[in-house]
Amino acid sequence: MIRLDREDGLWIVTIDRPDKANSLTPEMLEELARIAEAAREARALILTGTGKVFSAGADLDAARAGLATSPLWERLSGAITRLPGLTVAALNGTLAGGAMGMALACDLRIAVPTAKVFYPVMKLGFLPQPSDPGRMAKLIGPARTRLILMAGQKISAQEAYEFGLVDRIVDPEALMPVARELIADTCAADPQIARAIGALCAT
Repeated sequence: MIRLDREDGLWIVTIDRPDKANSLTPEMLEELARIAEAAREARALILTGTGKVFSAGADLDAARAGLATSPLWERLSGAITRLPGLTVAALNGTLAGGAMGMALACDLRIAVPTAKVFYPVMKLGFLPQPSDPGRMAKLIGPARTRLILMAGQKISAQEAYEFGLVDRIVDPEALMPVARELIADTCAADPQIARAIGALCAT
């Protein structure tokens, strides 16, 4: 249910459980974390999904069994953040719940026009993953972060773009071509130069 394709330094990771809105089981989350940790050898990584939803977050049964508060979420987002290459979340649809963390950890986020963003942890009686509010606030500010986390608002792709949560909105058929275009220069560059520039951008 997690696919990995490797192409000359580019790793494409696809969440492939469209019949369940790409919701994540513990096994899927573990696999995503393992891939992200191994991707230090990649020059770039694209994270996407199949169907009309990027990911609904934790599988509901798994969430009730403890996945909602699992350290695997932080392990995954932390591993993505530490990657030396360029990382792109290509949001093929709605981004919800705990899945927000992996998208926030990416360097860039692009989305289809129908995508929505929401993170209903407070309503469900959970805290967000520890690093998620800080990463979100760094992108869109504390007030808009509260709008999502505390006011429970579903944000459209256009609003997410205006907030700075999404960097570009693209038609569904153009999603992966645009993602590939964004990483092309990094994949073609001297890896040491690309890593150095990435480090400078993070400071």
